[in-house]
Formats: sequence, C-alpha cells, structure tokens
Amino acid sequence: MIDAVTVLTIVLMAAVTYLTRIGGYLLLRDRRLGPRASAVMEAAPGCVLISVIAPAFVSDRPADLIALAVTVLAATRLPMLPTVLIGVATAGLLRHLLP
Repeated sequence: MIDAVTVLTIVLMAAVTYLTRIGGYLLLRDRRLGPRASAVMEAAPGCVLISVIAPAFVSDRPADLIALAVTVLAATRLPMLPTVLIGVATAGLLRHLLP
C-alpha cells in the first residue's frame, strides 16, 4: 500500500505544477508581450532541458557522456520533443549496454 505522505506529496507537486502553468496564463492573458519578453518565453523550454542534462556534463559514466553527445547533436537538428525522446532512449539503451 502506498503511504499517505507519498500520495499527498504527489498531489501537492501536481497542484503546484498546474498552478505555475495556469498562473502565467492568467497573469498575461490580456497583455501583449514585447519582443524581449517573447524571446524569454520562447527560450524557457530550452533552459529547462539544459537544467536536466547539465549534470551529465560532469558524469564519469561513458554511457551518460555518449548519450549527452547524441542529445546535443539531436538538439542542433530537431525540435524539442524528438530531441528529448532521442536523449532519453539513448541514455536508457547505453546504460543498459555499457557498464
């Protein structure tokens, strides 16, 4: 059985995630963003991706370093979703195959 604290933690994390997403929409729905603010909003998903893969730069595992190189290469050629899928699949496969 799942612990009640674990369920509460998951529900609260989901609520906070939802509130941060809907909060931006509610705050900015009647406003026009300038070019600078638009550029920041468009760059945000890339920043999130970098924060996820940045720890692999200091990894000593060959599988992580190869997966990082493949992900960076994919990021230069493909949109965000295929890049994430390729990165996750490559990391999982290489971690399984390499020590």
